[in-house]
Amino acid sequence: MATTRQTKSKTGSTSKSKEKTLGAKPSKPKTSRATPKRAAVKPKRATATPKPTVKASGAIRTRTPKPTPSKESPSEAAARNLALAVASAALDKKAESVEVIDIRGRVDYADFLVVMSGRSDRHVVAVAQGIEQALKQQGHRCLGIEGLPQGQWVLMDYADVIAHVFHADRRGFYDLEGLWLDADRVPFASSAKVAGGAG
Repeated sequence: MATTRQTKSKTGSTSKSKEKTLGAKPSKPKTSRATPKRAAVKPKRATATPKPTVKASGAIRTRTPKPTPSKESPSEAAARNLALAVASAALDKKAESVEVIDIRGRVDYADFLVVMSGRSDRHVVAVAQGIEQALKQQGHRCLGIEGLPQGQWVLMDYADVIAHVFHADRRGFYDLEGLWLDADRVPFASSAKVAGGAG
């Protein structure tokens, strides 16, 4: 009898434990803490590239060539007269397409260029020699002459004035006028005689 009681008690305890396990509500699985919702990130507006600042003058400053001064100094006036004397002497020797180009403030080796053409190599030499003789009579000495024997391009250095006597076929090749296209041209009369010269 004692053994049956013990088994009953054992079965009773097991049934109670079964009831506990079967009758109990299933526990909810533990979840980790809810992550906070991320706020929607608004796309950044594309910022426009900054425009270049315009000064009060109304235009962006650009590099411009130095303007020719309205009032000439005595040395500039003398250089202009010398350039006109070169042009006049060249025309006396029938030089063609004579131009006096004002390059003041643009280079430091001269103030004026005188460009002209000859029809042949002999004519080029005759024009150069005529310029040298005419200016020598006025008291101007040429500091240097290059290219005289060949008669294709003769360069004459008068300090503030440089004379270029080209053969007509060579002038277009070197195109000095195109190089100084934005420089002022000095008007002159073909019959003008420039008096006086520096010793």
